[in-house]
Amino acid sequence: MSAHGSQTEWLFDAILHPNQSLSRRGFAIFMAVLGLFSFALGAFFLSRGAWPIFGFYGLEVLVIYLALKVNRRRAALIYEKVRLSDATLLVERGNLRGHRETHSFQPFWVRVQVDPPHSRIGEVVITSHGRRVGVGAFLSRGERLDFARALIAALEFQRHPVGLFHSAPAE
Repeated sequence: MSAHGSQTEWLFDAILHPNQSLSRRGFAIFMAVLGLFSFALGAFFLSRGAWPIFGFYGLEVLVIYLALKVNRRRAALIYEKVRLSDATLLVERGNLRGHRETHSFQPFWVRVQVDPPHSRIGEVVITSHGRRVGVGAFLSRGERLDFARALIAALEFQRHPVGLFHSAPAE
């Protein structure tokens, strides 16, 4: 809902999240294989009389499981939302601590650059009237290019709609 109580129609609406290399199923398979492998090695050492090693293999699997779970949970909290309407371009970020930061731009004056030369990390930079916001630093270069192309196309459509009226023509 917009501030005026009406539903906002977004011309562009993207939510960016950091890449998570494993799906839930992939994570379960990885942990099962690692657990079985560690159990087999631990059982081998246990049969040879080196019983403490069996416990360390179990501890190792537990530590890896917890580290991957924490990483997965933290990655789910980070997001960047980029939305374009007729009147505004909104960039919203969420971080690990649950804080949100929102930037608003007038879309007619926005410029979009991918990996500008003065940027230390790869990102899509949105600039307007001396303000700049970088988004997509966690995306691959190809994903950043695709995102920037889609955003630029939406901005061009917003600035020069072809054959469409945003309101009824005056009679």
